[in-house]
Amino acid sequence: MAKNLIKNTHAATALEFALIAPVLLLLIFAIIEITGVMLASSVLEDAVRAAGRAGITGYTPAGMTRDQFVLQTVQQNLVYLNPSNLTFTTEVYDSFADIGKPEPYTDTNHNGHYDLGEPYTDVNGNGQWDADMGAAGKGGPGAIVVYKVSYPWQIVTPVLLKYFGNNGQINITASMVVQNEPYGS
Repeated sequence: MAKNLIKNTHAATALEFALIAPVLLLLIFAIIEITGVMLASSVLEDAVRAAGRAGITGYTPAGMTRDQFVLQTVQQNLVYLNPSNLTFTTEVYDSFADIGKPEPYTDTNHNGHYDLGEPYTDVNGNGQWDADMGAAGKGGPGAIVVYKVSYPWQIVTPVLLKYFGNNGQINITASMVVQNEPYGS
């Protein structure tokens, strides 16, 4: 019976398929998942771009605050992503050079970083020293605003779980820096 099985070309084809199919299917699912991550990244970039465009004008529709209007703009551009999983933040700066910079402080012990109790300038007015001097909000006319969106993507393909993400999750982010128009003047 073993000799007949080895000589049978149909059995050889079935055996080859049984060996190759799992690897091929995992590869196909990995490609589909990577495509989904890339699409989600593109969707987030579009959403943050739309938010920036909506926010720079200072326009607010009747019955809405400016924050609600910009958030609604983001959510309308999410296409297939779940808006409840989205994190959306904005930070306001006085100049482009201030973006990502810490609040100024006096390094009294000369160790190169801020320590509790050292004097600092509270640029964003929140009552504490911050590693980023950006203030929350959408800013007024002429303000520099950084719009950021992030979305947690749960990986389901076993091969990708091993190599990407933190506990099977990738945090997809997009950001945009704009200067508000001189509206209201």
